[in-house]
Order: sequence, then C-alpha cells, then structure tokens
Amino acid sequence: MSGSAAPGPGSAPCRFAHYFVLCGTDADSGLEPDELAVLYQWLEADLHGKSSDTANKTSEQLQSNSLMVTRVCGGKGENFDQSPLRRTFKSKVLAHYPQNIEWNPFDQDAVNMLCMPKGLSFRTQTDNRDPQFHSFIITREDGSRTYGFVLTFYEEVTSKQICTAMQTLYQMHNAEQYSSVYASSSCSMDSLASSIDEGDATSLAKLQQYNSYDISKDTLYVSKCICLITPLPFMQACKKFLIQLYKAVTSQQPPPLPLESYIHNILYEVPLPPPGRSLKFYGVYEPIVCQRPGPSELPLSDYPLREAFELLGLENLVQVFTCVLLEMQILLYSQDYQRLMTVAEGITTLLFPFQWQHVYVPILPASLLHFLDAPVPYLMGLQSKEGTDRSKLELPQEANLCFVDIDNHFIELPEELPQFPNKLEFIQEISEVLLQFGIPPEGNLHCSESAIKLKNLVLNDLVNDKKNGNIPSNTINMYELLKGNETIARLHALAKRTGVTVEKMTITAPMAEKERDVKLQCEEEELRDYKLNVQLREIFANRFTQMFADYEAFVIQASQDMESWLTNREQMQNFDKASFLSDQPEPYLPFLSHFIETQMFATFIDNKIMSQWEEKDPFLRVFDSRIEKIRLYNVRAPALRTSIYQKCSTLREAAQSIEQRLMKIDHTAIHPHLLDMKIGQGKYEQGFFPKLQSDVLATGPTNNNRWASRSATAQRRKDRLRQHSEHIGLDNDLREKYMQEARSLGKNLRQPKLSDLSPAVIAQTNWKFVEGLLKECRMKTKRMLVEKMGREAVELGHGEANITGLEENTLIASLCDLLERIWSHGLLVKQGKSALWSHLLQYQEREEKQEHMAESPVALGPERRKSDTGITLPTLRVSLIHDMRHIQNMSEIKTDVGRARGWIRLSLEKKLLSQHLKQLLSNQALAKKLYKRYAFLRCEEEREQFLYHLLSLNAVDYFCFTSVFTTIMIPYRTVIIPIKKLSNAITTSNPWICVSGELGDTGVMQIPKNLLEMTFECQNLGKLTTVQIGHDNSGLLAKWLVDCVMVRNEITGHTYKFPCGRWLGKGVDDGSLERILIGELITSTSEEDLGKQCRTPPQQKSPTTARRLSITSLTGKNTKPNAGQIQEGIGEAVNNIVKHFHKPEKERGSLTILLCGENGLVAALEQVFHHGFKSARIFHKNVFIWDFIEKAVAYFETTDQIGDNEEDVLLQRSSCKTFCHYVNAVSIAPRNIGKDGKFQILVCLGTRDHLFPQWIPLLAECPAITRMYEENALLRDRMTVNSLIRVLQTLQDFNIILEGSLIKGVDV
Repeated sequence: MSGSAAPGPGSAPCRFAHYFVLCGTDADSGLEPDELAVLYQWLEADLHGKSSDTANKTSEQLQSNSLMVTRVCGGKGENFDQSPLRRTFKSKVLAHYPQNIEWNPFDQDAVNMLCMPKGLSFRTQTDNRDPQFHSFIITREDGSRTYGFVLTFYEEVTSKQICTAMQTLYQMHNAEQYSSVYASSSCSMDSLASSIDEGDATSLAKLQQYNSYDISKDTLYVSKCICLITPLPFMQACKKFLIQLYKAVTSQQPPPLPLESYIHNILYEVPLPPPGRSLKFYGVYEPIVCQRPGPSELPLSDYPLREAFELLGLENLVQVFTCVLLEMQILLYSQDYQRLMTVAEGITTLLFPFQWQHVYVPILPASLLHFLDAPVPYLMGLQSKEGTDRSKLELPQEANLCFVDIDNHFIELPEELPQFPNKLEFIQEISEVLLQFGIPPEGNLHCSESAIKLKNLVLNDLVNDKKNGNIPSNTINMYELLKGNETIARLHALAKRTGVTVEKMTITAPMAEKERDVKLQCEEEELRDYKLNVQLREIFANRFTQMFADYEAFVIQASQDMESWLTNREQMQNFDKASFLSDQPEPYLPFLSHFIETQMFATFIDNKIMSQWEEKDPFLRVFDSRIEKIRLYNVRAPALRTSIYQKCSTLREAAQSIEQRLMKIDHTAIHPHLLDMKIGQGKYEQGFFPKLQSDVLATGPTNNNRWASRSATAQRRKDRLRQHSEHIGLDNDLREKYMQEARSLGKNLRQPKLSDLSPAVIAQTNWKFVEGLLKECRMKTKRMLVEKMGREAVELGHGEANITGLEENTLIASLCDLLERIWSHGLLVKQGKSALWSHLLQYQEREEKQEHMAESPVALGPERRKSDTGITLPTLRVSLIHDMRHIQNMSEIKTDVGRARGWIRLSLEKKLLSQHLKQLLSNQALAKKLYKRYAFLRCEEEREQFLYHLLSLNAVDYFCFTSVFTTIMIPYRTVIIPIKKLSNAITTSNPWICVSGELGDTGVMQIPKNLLEMTFECQNLGKLTTVQIGHDNSGLLAKWLVDCVMVRNEITGHTYKFPCGRWLGKGVDDGSLERILIGELITSTSEEDLGKQCRTPPQQKSPTTARRLSITSLTGKNTKPNAGQIQEGIGEAVNNIVKHFHKPEKERGSLTILLCGENGLVAALEQVFHHGFKSARIFHKNVFIWDFIEKAVAYFETTDQIGDNEEDVLLQRSSCKTFCHYVNAVSIAPRNIGKDGKFQILVCLGTRDHLFPQWIPLLAECPAITRMYEENALLRDRMTVNSLIRVLQTLQDFNIILEGSLIKGVDV
C-alpha cells in the first residue's frame, strides 16, 4: 500500500493479506501487569504534579522480573479496587508470519497494542466467553494505511503457575476490599483511567459472590487473538476467514487440512482482486467472495454504513459528518471497539473526494490517552468503561469538540456549527434510501421503557438460542436488553465490561439443519449491505459534485515548474476563495466559507495543481470524471449556481455494478492444499489454537504463478512511470518532503507512534505540536492581515484583492479556535468547557484579590488629542479585567466558549489582543499551576513569537465585536466642543442631540443645561454615521458656534468625530437651529500602534470647517476651486457611489458618507452651484444657494412653460411640478434646518428618486440665473450642464436608501 518494493517470488504488494498474527499470554513470562498502565501512572504523576520519583519507582517495581505476584500487584498505586479478573495484563505477539515484508515492515508494538487494546483479560466458566471481532487501522507517516482484523476468543489456562498467581491475587484483593468496605474510604481516581467496576458496592458478600476465583472449583480462561493484516479493508472477507479458522479450533472434528494450509493459502496464494473484479478464495469450510470497485467507481469501503446509521441515527450522523468536514476535534466513545471503527471508517468514507488529513486513531489504546491533549484536529475513538458516564470524563479541550457517545445515541456539538448546505433535502434523500432497506432514519437505539419490558420476556430464549447473531439488529438490540434486565445484566456484567456486546456475536456451534438457510440469509444480507453502502456513498458524493461542479474555474494554476511551486507552496494562494464564494447561493455561505479554509480542501486543490506534472490522485480522477458527466448532462451554463436541490441519479447503476460482480465471480484463487510439513506436528486439540509450524509459513511458494507474474509486469510499468516522473520533476523523496512540509499544519502527526512510549517520545511529540501551533498562528495572522489590507496588499504582491464580511468572520472564528487549542495544550486544571476562559477567570480571581488588598494603578489608554478648547473625552480605562467584565455582563452570551470568543473579538477590535494575552501570561505562577511543563504556553520563545504574530493584527481595523453582538446595550459618551474664541462656550437655550449608526439611532436626547458632556446607554448602534444637534433658541445667549461633536463607544473604545464648524442660532450664518453632522472614526495615536505602518486610506469625513465657512460667505479669503477641479469633484463623487453598489452588500459601508461627507455628492454639487454665484452681501444679508432655488420655484409656479413641441412641454411641466413639490416639502418640514441644510436634503432626495438630471436643465433655463450668476458660471454653460446631466444619469440604476436622520420630517 505504501511505497513500491521489488516483486519477490509470489509476493509483491498485491497479496490479499500481508501478515497473520497470534497474540496472547506468554507461558514463560507468565502474568505481567500492563506496562501501559505504568506509563499512565507516569502521566498521572505529571498531571497531579507529584514528583516523578514515585512514578519512576513504580515503573521500576513493575518492570522488575521478581516474583510473579509482586510483579502483578507490586508498586504503589496498584488499583486494588479492581478485582484481579478485571485488571489488565500484558499481552504479547506470540507469532507472526511472515517475519517481515520489505514494503510493509511489521510493527510489533503497534499490532500488539491494537489487537488487544486493553491487554489480556481473564474469565472463569461462569462468565460470557463468546468470541468478539474488531478491526483497527495503522496510518503511516506518509498517510498510507494498513488494516488489521482481529478475532478475540478465550482459551483455558493450562499453566498451573498462572492459576496459583490468580488465586493469590484474589486473596490479597479480598483482604484489601474487606478493610476498605469497613473503613468506607472513598477512592478518587482520574475518570479516564478508572474502571472501578463495583463502584458503589457496599457489602463484602456481594463483592465476593461475583468476584471470586477458587483454583479448586473454577476453570480459568485467558484471551487470545488471531489477526490478519491487509493492505485493503476487506473487512467482511477477513471476518469470515477468521471465524472459520476459530470454528475449526473449537469444533469436535479436526479441520479437513492442518490450519497451516489455510493460513499459508491466504498469505501467499490469494491475490488482491484486480480493480473492478471479484475474487473467490477458500476458508476452512466454505468459499469467501470479495470484490473491488473499478477505477471509475468510488474507492473500496467494506464497513457497513447501515451499522453507522443505526448506531447514530441520520440527523446525528449528518451533524458529525459536518464537524469532520470542518476539521473539528471528534471523539467517538463506545464500549465496543468495532463500533468505534465502523463509525470512524463510515464517516471518513463519506468524505469523498476529500480525505481526512489529521490525527486519525479510531481505537485509542489506554496508554495513549495523553493524545486527547493534542492541540490539532483529530478523529479518535475511546473505549468507554461500563458505568462511566460522560460527566466523569475529563477532556483537556472541549471548545471545539464533537463528542459522540455511540452506545447512547447521543452527540455533543461545538457551538456555532454551520449547517450543511440543503441539510433538510439532503436528509430527506438519504432517509428515502434507508427506508427502502428497512432502516429507520432515527437509528435503532430509541427504545421506550415498555418496549424494553416486552423484550425482556424473550431475552431468555435469545440467550439460549445460539444463533442470536442472525437477528436483524433493527428488530432487537441486545445492549438495550441487557440494560433492562437486572439479573441478566449481572450475569453478563463481566462480558459487557470488556466491550463484548451480545448482538455482535455471530459465531455459533454448527447447526446442520438450519445452516443452509442461514447461509443464504447471510449472503442476501451482505449483498443488501453492499448495495446500501454504495447508494449512500453516491448520495454524499453527488452533494460534493453539485457543490463544487465548477471548482476548477477558481483553481489558481501555478505558473512556474513543480519544484519552485512546492518550495513556495506556503506563500501561495491556490484557490480564488472570494470569487468562488461570491458565486455561491447565500444559504451555503456559512458552511462553505469555513470549509474552503480546511486542510482537506487545501490538499484537494494541491492535488489538482500537482496533476499537471504527475499522475492524478485516484480520488481526484474519479471526482473530475463525475463533474465531466454532469457537464455533459446539464447543458446549463456552468457559472450559474443554483440552490435548487438536485438528487443523485446514479443510485441504480451503482448498486447493479456491485451486484453483477458478486453474482459472476471473475477470479478464483488456488485451493488450500497440504504443505510439506513434519509428521506429528500441528496436532489437533479441541478448544486450543495449535502451535503453528513456522518454517512452512515463513515464506511463500517459489513458483511464479499467474498473478505474481502479472503483478511483476504491472510493477515494471510502475517503475517506468516513476522514473519518468522523477525525470520531469524532482526525486520522489524530496518531493514527498516538500509536500509534507507544505501541508504539515497539524498533519505531521496523523498517527501517534504506537510503539515507543517513553516520556522522551511524548515530549518530542508535544514539541512537534508546539511547532505546528506556532506555524499555524503565523499563517492565520498573515492571512487575516493580507485579506484585510485588501487592494493595498495586492499592490504589494500578496494575492487576493478583497475580503468579504463573511470570510472575515470565518477567519476570526478560526483564530478563536486556534487560541482555544493553544490554551488547552498541556492543560492540568480547567473549569468549564473553554480552556482560555478558564485561565482568564483564574487570572481575574487573583487580580481582584490583590485589588482588594491594595488599589492597583490602572493602565491608561493613549491620551486623546485635545481640541482648541481643551475640552476632550476623559481617558478610557484599558484593562484585561475590565474587558472581561463587559463580556460577563452580556446576558446574550450563555456559555464559556461563547464568552471566550466574545472576549477575543472585543480585544481584536480594540487592538489589544496581543497586549491582553501578554498580561495574562505574565502571571507565571498561575501558568505553572494550570499547565504542564511541555505546554505551548510554557515554551517561552514560541510564546513570544506567537504574541508578536498577534500584534501584527493591530495594523488593521476590525469591527468583529460590534458587527456580531448587534442587540447588546452599550454605554456611549458624548462631548460637544464649541469654538470659544468666536462664541460663548455654553448656550442658554436647551440643546439636544441624536446619534445614528448603521444599526439604529438613539432618538432625540436633551443635553443637561450648562454641560457639554453626557453619557447614555442604548442598543448597539453599530458603526456611527451621523449626529443631529440643535437647540430651541431660547434665552439671551442662544447663538452657539460648535467646532465638533465627539462620541465614544465605552466598550470598544471606538471614538468618532463629527466636525461642524458652523453656528446654531437664528439670525446668524444660515439661520439653522439644527445640523446633521457626518462622522469619522478617529484612529488611536498611541506610539506602539502599528497603524502608522498601514497605508489604508482613512474613512471619509464630514465637511471640514474650512469648506463650510467658504461655502457661506463668512469669509471670502479661501481659494476657490476652478471649473476643471469642480467637474473632476463631481465625477469622483458619482464614481464612488457607483463603486459602492458594485461591492457585495455586506462590505459596502456607509452611503451617507458618500452623499454628505467631505468629498461627497452634496459637497460636489454645492461647488457647482457656487461657481460664479453672486454671493455679495445685499444690505448686509448673506445670500445662499437655497435663495436661488426658492426664486426658481416662485418662477415655475407662476409661469407656463413654452416649448417647441407638446411632448417637451409635458415633460417640462411634470419636472417643474415635482421640483416645486420637493422644494416646498423641504421648506415646510417641521425642522429648524438652515438654508445649506435644506439644500443638502434636496440633493439627497433628488438623488434617491433619480430626479436631479431632470431638474438641472430647468434651473439652467430659469431667468433668475442671469440675475444671480456671473456670465462664466458653470450653470450658464450649456456644454457643462449637459455633461453634468450625463454624469448624474449613471446613478439611475441604483436603489439608493437614505439614512432616516438625513430626511427626518420631510414628507414628499
């Protein structure tokens, strides 16, 4: 499966099975405690911070080969609560054939650990000793896999020594129990390690009754297992072969041939079926058939999906599938190893064409529990101890965990999990197929109490009836039955504890009369499983084919050669994400924006790019050919994305091709035959697996049979291909190294090394994790910066041009996830589900204690710039605890994970994330208390680099808190800054203010008399856009010259400045008693801010004092723009509005600024109307543009228009009518707005309703223009007027929605 070795005689990597393995107890070394338990003690000592000396002593004691009994129970920390029959003892690989294969070296430790994940177990004649089947998988560094299939059975112990040791252990155990029951001392242990079976046992009698072993009365049995290791997952075939082998051992008649013949046959004489063909080979009693999909079909998967759907239920399975696609951490939990394997393999099979790229350990041996600490995405299976419920299970990280309790049909999902696209229709389509096969979509563990009672009545018959394996599992579920009946549950408690579930046992004593029907039924059921498998997989594959039908259009193909592409892979963008997402239907976006950030998607696209230089990845080849088919069938334009659900149309043919293969066998392997064996060996003894003759099993036949020679030619072809690819690219090792490095984010540890488990290896593994986390942090922060800096980044050569609000949200969510993983690496103590929030709470507790003891000085934020008057906003308090309290006060957030995310978003928006985390980690005593020595947060150099990467995010503005928590109440502070030199600071009238933002406004609020500052609380306004300020003109000093208004969000610290620079009061300036001011966000001016390095253009501001004063005729000294500049200004203002509407809706920003801001449309049109305007004072009275507008209205209302033809007259009339109607509506509005303010409202309304291009020619023709404008004025130049109309007409297509504050009270 991995690599390609030279084909030896009858070998080559196309053999059906690579190894046959036997594991069990070694009579010579006798009983040894499982060293894995020792390792676990070491980890425990580390966990509880004990000195490692005791742990070392324990391990020395346990490893020393002293007396057997001392070896078994010696050593501090031995769990005496566990009866000796329940303890784990060391298993050994007793034999494996052949010794070694070059292309798949035998990994003894891993195989031993996975064949018997709990070590040896003992039984007596009263216990259930039914055999049990499970499978496992070993993933190598390069991602290739080997499968193991194991049958565990019980054999009578013949060694007197072992029986005596067991009796002695029992005497010690009972004595210990006796004292502990009377002392009623409670024993607390880490829940993961504990498997205290008699947890709440109260009476000793009860204990001894079920926990005894008496050498004179009882027979002792010990577990043994036979295992096949194969390159492909032919689970059904291997299971049948092993069961037949076991039957041969237990049957009263010896098998037709010695067992060596059958094992030799499957190892050396049975080939892998060629792709697209089926193969028949022979077990001990009957033939076994297996089949392999063709090159254009979905890859081989032999695990019955039926079981996965029955175990989880359809809805749950789709949710877990979504978590796997988004690369969360998935922990499967079950008493039964095979269930763990079935669910893990089932779900990963459904990922096609994608492949899981991270840690994948469907069965996690007890000694590897520290792998749950891994700060990377993983898919792992953990065997549950009977009686251990979920609440006792302490897991290092849960913020991003999907916990799947298979036996109880229950899942826990991470928060904010996006829905799979078209989830409802998808589930509907799958359930239709399930129902055709008689499987309830809700799965099979929903048993009501009454149903359980009913089932209890038939339970006894079932247990006696040895064919219970053939009961279809949808009629009855033994696990549930056992839970229901107390007595039987007792009797079977021991069996259950080791994960043996009755429903799985298909091994029976031969029954001649029924065997034929059963066999037929089995074959039918198997065929149905195959058909169901392929149909379900087709539905899943079809979803991806539809979703990514045009993915190729967005792949960014490498322009350089393979070597330079691989070398620069990390810096490269390989997929145009923004364009791809902009093409997708809206409901898909939350899921897709996350999914295209995953490692599995990146690898899929990498494989696509690589396919231009080398042979296509098989998954990719099949997927591409399916997309090709869709294109041929659907003549619809490929660019048209639709969210209409399209069902899978290939179900029938997929099922047929499998059925044909199984009905018509393509190849038959050589029959098992007598080998050249020594006479008298391999003697048959019923119930005992014989000692096999190793010399006949060590090597295969020497003759090159049919398939060996065929494989040799195939191999030669492969070699030629390889040389060719080496010739065109670079040599394979180097390529593999580059590929590994290019994709190694968390992927370099796909499978923990199962063999060497010394502390040094664990430390090294954790070091890899630390490096991986740092690298991931670097990549993520870089990506967030590049995306945010947009166009400017593109100029600097960084790739993509823009970032959607959605994509920003995805990147921030993945940053939150990364921080959670960093904070849960090497964790010792945790409260709640979020490791980061737990750390923050402990920090808060310590700080608050110190605060009470001594009032601590507060870290102050950067000083705000003072204005001319010296009045300014008070400095905002900056502290980590303060920001935590804001989050804690938000009733909207209900969970710790949510609070941690809220806090990260808030800190990011305030540009304090790096600073806060630095402060949090500066408390080293706390870090030592909470984290193990190897944790990321205790590696100083890496931690510094990590904080530095986060600091770089200060270069850009995020609104990731404000834009997400839209309904929270936020305190705001506002300050009004008057120009003292020219007017009184305080007005005697009653001033008021109204603040508006993208999410709403405050309504009119009175400002307390004689105060220029006030605070108020209201629902989140979003980014602030306008402030309306005014007064009622009462009192003696009613006139008021306001420089600007400042408003600050007291939670995020965002400060907005609203420039004014005009008078408020009757008889001064334009007589306005209220003004609408446009806001700009002030960037903080602190020295450490990286903002200086960012050349992002500032947001547009409202018109400055200078422009405002020059527009009125307060001063005539300012230089006025010339005609060319004015026309350019109009073009630019209109252009900005057009650009605004071409952006995706979520990124548009504020239209108010583009209309009324400093370089907005209103300002540009004012310049046009001011050009050549005779604004000299007439009798000391200012003249405004509005005066000209009113004169024009007076003229239109009294005069009939004269036109050349009737049509023009009608057009003109209607335009005049609307113009007069709008101007009058603005004039009579119940607002005290001055003349310039009225002109602004008219421009906004005329633009919104697309009327301005009709009004300008009317104004240009109106007689008042000659009186009020110079000869050279722009409005009196016909060509200029025509070009102005053309420019304004470009806004006709846009639906312009005005902010309420701009046109409040104006009714048109």
